[in-house]
Amino acid sequence: MAAEDEAGVGLLECRVCFERYGHGGQRRPRNLPCGHVLCRGCVEALGGPERRRLECPFCRRACSSAETTDCLPLLQLLEVLGPAGHSVPSALGRSGGRGAAGPGAAGVGLRLSLGGWGSLVNPTGVAACRRSGRLAVAHDGKKRIHVFGPGGSCLQQFGERGEAGNDVKYPLDVTVTSDGHVVVTDGGDCSVKAFDFEGRGVLAVREGFCLPWGLDATPDSEVILTDAEAGALYRLTADFKTGKLKKCQMIQSRLISPRGVAVSQTSGAIVVIEHLKAQGPNSSSTRVKIFNAEMDLVGQMDSFGLNLIFPSKIYATAVAFDKEGHVVVTDICSQAVICLGKPEEFPIFNPLVSHGLYYPVGLTYMANNSLVVLDSGDHSIKIFSST
Repeated sequence: MAAEDEAGVGLLECRVCFERYGHGGQRRPRNLPCGHVLCRGCVEALGGPERRRLECPFCRRACSSAETTDCLPLLQLLEVLGPAGHSVPSALGRSGGRGAAGPGAAGVGLRLSLGGWGSLVNPTGVAACRRSGRLAVAHDGKKRIHVFGPGGSCLQQFGERGEAGNDVKYPLDVTVTSDGHVVVTDGGDCSVKAFDFEGRGVLAVREGFCLPWGLDATPDSEVILTDAEAGALYRLTADFKTGKLKKCQMIQSRLISPRGVAVSQTSGAIVVIEHLKAQGPNSSSTRVKIFNAEMDLVGQMDSFGLNLIFPSKIYATAVAFDKEGHVVVTDICSQAVICLGKPEEFPIFNPLVSHGLYYPVGLTYMANNSLVVLDSGDHSIKIFSST
């Protein structure tokens, strides 16, 4: 068996009982605070009859069963693969067929890798501060927000897991406003919370949301966010320095489970990723919608339509605009980052990164146009620059 096939099999199996993970029951993947993943059955077995304390079988870190959480990246991967149970390499298009581009073809190369096991735990979102070059990452660690400096050093961690007003229960995405505030969607209490870079909570908006998910900031420090359950897109305007909410306006409705969202810093265009569901195995798909600054729909394409144009199925998990206004997505089917072109030429097919990614779930650009990819497969941030 090839090395990549072994990695794929291991990713979908509990490394204690070697049973394949599933969506429910004892096979549901659970994340330990240390970052290792076990099935629910093994977590309960290691915790004993009273299910109190257990030790990670790999690093021996102790925790309680209550501290374990669902491993969302694995659950999403199982959803994509469907009940047919294809192996990861075959389902993610690693066959090297047409359209596979090497690192040199894309013109970008890996410059820096941050995080990794133990530093980040099931990261879900990444954002860049254009003024300072700092990166904010939302993840499932004890402190939910991890701030890295431009050189990769850890500058700050905040957002405790807990019940207090400024705690973050389950972060889904993060953005950084132009005035230097970190804004997080919290799926645990369906709120949007803002902090300064020192970790002080300045604002929490809890009213009116069903499940706030993706978000991005405009040049004017407004926040555009999706509500996956309400099927809506909101524009949030606030004075973050004083902690006052000015307005929270729904600007688009009747979307289907919208998650990822990005705003062009030049044109004001907005791109949204919808997550579609249909009957039958392997039927999950995504749709990319592009709106202009006046919220007129200017382009859309779902996984089926993209598959008619591109060499393999695309399942988009994150989206961003680069400095020139191109729409760029992460794709877990080909484990790649793909440029879909500008709104007026959408869609084209230009792979930017096609090697070295495992489960890309986050995407952002720095002020120097460096590409930042959040890879939940190995719990890391990977920064690519032009070669």
